[in-house]
Amino acid sequence: MSIAGSPHPWRWPRTLGARLFLILLAGLILAHALSFSALFLERYMATRNVMLNTLESDVATSIAILDRLPANERANWLDRLDRGTYRFELGNGLPGVPDMSKRGAEIAAKIEAAGGQRFPIHVESIPGDAMRLQAHLTLSDGAPLTIDVRPAAMPLADWLPYVLVAQLLLLVLCTWFAVRQAIRPLVDLAHAADTLDPNKKAPRLSESGPSEVAYAATAFNAMRDRIAHYLEERVQILAAISHDLQTPITRMKLRAEVGEDSAEKDKLIQDLTEIERLVHEGVAYARSAHGDAEKSSRIDITSFMESLVYDYQDTGKAVTIEGKILAPVDTRPHALRRIFTNLIDNALKFGGSAEVYLESDKNGQATVKIMDRGPGIPEDHLEAVLQPFFRLEQSRNRGTGGTGLGLAIAHQLALAIGASLQLRNRAGGGLSAEVTIR
Repeated sequence: MSIAGSPHPWRWPRTLGARLFLILLAGLILAHALSFSALFLERYMATRNVMLNTLESDVATSIAILDRLPANERANWLDRLDRGTYRFELGNGLPGVPDMSKRGAEIAAKIEAAGGQRFPIHVESIPGDAMRLQAHLTLSDGAPLTIDVRPAAMPLADWLPYVLVAQLLLLVLCTWFAVRQAIRPLVDLAHAADTLDPNKKAPRLSESGPSEVAYAATAFNAMRDRIAHYLEERVQILAAISHDLQTPITRMKLRAEVGEDSAEKDKLIQDLTEIERLVHEGVAYARSAHGDAEKSSRIDITSFMESLVYDYQDTGKAVTIEGKILAPVDTRPHALRRIFTNLIDNALKFGGSAEVYLESDKNGQATVKIMDRGPGIPEDHLEAVLQPFFRLEQSRNRGTGGTGLGLAIAHQLALAIGASLQLRNRAGGGLSAEVTIR
């Protein structure tokens, strides 16, 4: 929301909490200002009436006293009759004009009423001095008397500004607290939705509080349970399909193997083997996305990786390891082994060799890098290759392109154990797959 042509257009804050805070605070301040204005106006009117009535009686009494005093003693009484807002002067005073404001007219009427018929009073406004009035009359002995009136604003207590500031601070505090109480459940719900992972045993959203909040939290927890149930059903269905396919695939392979040797027989056996591998990896991916019941344990990551690398070296694969990670880590060993097996297999497949490098920082965060000198991955595909069934080799030959699930399984398992997998192209060619274990 903005005002056209304004050099500094007004924009609403982006957060709901700030908007509610501004609306509530503005409403409370406006209501408080209206209440204060009404009270101030009522006090002003009451005080004005009291002051005008007091002015009339005081002026009448003062005129009577000065009229009865001898002319040579009147000057001594002027200071005694001074009231701050008006004082008496012996003489004709200053010339004025008859025009005056509404408030001046009210004061003039009271002064004229105080003089009565015995002392006719003529009130004038003094030019150039706002609200200054002078009333002229003649005493019984013919001496001129002037009443110099300087109306003052209604006095305010010195502590009133401090009270107003304290009230304003109280309004701000109460508004902030009310908005915080109203927004907190929404923030918790948004955080729970953002970090939703049915595979992890995260605490359920609190179902306490106002009925609307409790209902939303209950609905969210129920949705989370349904998602977890659907994921579990998916794994069970894929496992059942895999199990049911094993028998006919095995039977077809046996029948093909007992047939006469031919090029068609070899192709058929190769296709059946690819189907079997695809089924196994599809189930493995589903289980990696859903997680499993493996418990975390504390392991020495250096010894763990050395054992894995030695297994590859025993089979004649070109895999080397460097670096050390001294601090043990809490993780799921079988899932971690599957991650690094997939990454090393990928490096061997496309680079011919794999380099394993271990390092850790001062915060205890361990990083394992699996590096190769293969063709690498285009920069715009580094994120896409972590998705299931994505292959840079788009041919139908799975011997060169694979199933497209190896990196996806490693990525899902890394997320499931609280780690992260990031791919980077190496300077000089090749790929670096970095697994960070927190």
